[in-house]
Amino acid sequence: MAAPMTLPLAHTNDKARNDVALGDRLFVVGGKSLLLILLVLAVLLPLLAIFWRGFSAEAGQGGGLLAARELFASANFHWLLGNSLSVALTVAAIVVPLAYLFAYALQRTLIPAKGLWRGISLLPLLAPSMLPAIALVYLFGNQGLLRGLLSDNIYGFWGIVLGEAIYTFPHALMILLSALSLADARLFDAASSMGAGPARAFFSITWPATRQAVFAAFCLVFTLTITDFGVPVVVGGDYQVLALEAYKAVVGQQQFGRGALIGMVLLVPALLSFAVDAWLRRRQGEAMSGRAQVFEPKPSKLRDGCYLALVLLVCAALLAVIGMAVYSSLVKFWPYNLSLSLKHYMFEDTAGGGWLAYRNSVTMAIGTALIGSVVIFTGAYLMEKTQGQRLLNQLLRLLSFIPMAVPGLVLGLGYVFFFNLNGNPLHVFYGSMALLVVCTIAHYLTTAQMTATTALRQLDGEFEAAALSLKAPLYKHFVRVTVPICLPALLDIIRYLFVSAMTTVSAAIFLYSPDTILAAVAVLNMDDAGNVGGAAAMSTLILLTSAAASLLLAGASRGLLRRSQAWRQRAPGH
Repeated sequence: MAAPMTLPLAHTNDKARNDVALGDRLFVVGGKSLLLILLVLAVLLPLLAIFWRGFSAEAGQGGGLLAARELFASANFHWLLGNSLSVALTVAAIVVPLAYLFAYALQRTLIPAKGLWRGISLLPLLAPSMLPAIALVYLFGNQGLLRGLLSDNIYGFWGIVLGEAIYTFPHALMILLSALSLADARLFDAASSMGAGPARAFFSITWPATRQAVFAAFCLVFTLTITDFGVPVVVGGDYQVLALEAYKAVVGQQQFGRGALIGMVLLVPALLSFAVDAWLRRRQGEAMSGRAQVFEPKPSKLRDGCYLALVLLVCAALLAVIGMAVYSSLVKFWPYNLSLSLKHYMFEDTAGGGWLAYRNSVTMAIGTALIGSVVIFTGAYLMEKTQGQRLLNQLLRLLSFIPMAVPGLVLGLGYVFFFNLNGNPLHVFYGSMALLVVCTIAHYLTTAQMTATTALRQLDGEFEAAALSLKAPLYKHFVRVTVPICLPALLDIIRYLFVSAMTTVSAAIFLYSPDTILAAVAVLNMDDAGNVGGAAAMSTLILLTSAAASLLLAGASRGLLRRSQAWRQRAPGH
């Protein structure tokens, strides 16, 4: 038998190197190209569809510029716009200062039990925006527990303001907590040595370093409020706002052109806020240098006592609202029979979606968390840790940041207009669970990617250099090295996407079918049908599910973080 042919060693090495290079090109270029296609389909084209539908003069579409002029010149539109601006500005004026003081108490004072107060303050993040509004109905409605404290009922302007304030408070708080956590102790020591008191040090050091975050929080609260229709649906009464009008125009009246025009109006404040915020970030520059020293607050009984009182007051209000929603879901027949029962949790006997809606929400949340985390983290790795395709990288970054400036309501409208378009081969996905997952991932893409990018930038570039020197394929290095090290951040992304998918309503409200109805949508339907107890029960179930998943993933993330830090100690350069 003839001996098998063998290749020379040099030729074998060349072939292995070529195979590695080809695999790396497929992973990098192919991955980026696929990500670009997904972003174009999931973000860019739906937004363009809004403008096409709003300004199209074709029959059955938006009606063109004439319809736009008629809408924007109408007294009804001016009334809706004035109402929306009044509510949004009032909520922002209340929430941002309060969140700033709360964040300052957690970061710059020595009050006890900071972890407990932080956890309570973030509870509204775990529930849909309707939960605070439902609790306000039970507290201050016509048959509310505290109805006697008000000269008028809760329905209207102040009902919307209070509901939105509770809903948006933790969003503003997270931004301000991050800003106030950065402080250079050397600056405060220098100010103290020059005789500056606490007030002078605050206005000369703390405020300049955090005012950009204050503006960002103001813009976020303003945008969340002006584009949310969950709270106005429950406690708005006769006080109508633009977001609710867009919802009614599309869902109730099938006036897609009117919905598109209002959606474009709602897009304007978000885009302006995003642009100004980006400009301020460039002007402010880095908050701390590499030689900064960690700031440790000094004891002050008067300061800590005042801030503790404020924190207790805010947490008591939040617990009262959330506790009232949970309690009302267990009351048999409010306010005539206050005995406790699980009657409202028997969703099969009520209209609105029942247990199917809850199962759908859990399914969508799991799909969004798992698929979204893989796509987002891999995309962030390709943009941050690979070389070449500079123009493609810039385009991917731009498309990835667009969702931050697009309200969920506007994105949902874009999905309706694009995926429900005649002749679009993707129309088959309309009303499916797959489209709900894609829309939710696109809606929360930017924040998740920023988390991934932050974690990846902490890794030494010598990781990839070592992989190249060992002739290891980049995709294997990504799976075996990068993912394990960044697993805590990946779990944080999974947690964020899961909770966001469980509580979202603004984008998904236009996209579900009878078979894919979601729990947050069921809350709206039950409240609209007069089953406020059922709506409170479903909201509570969403809250508990989100809390359980969040605690589980947070615990796993902390455990893995300790292992990740041990791996980093063995990384090149350490």
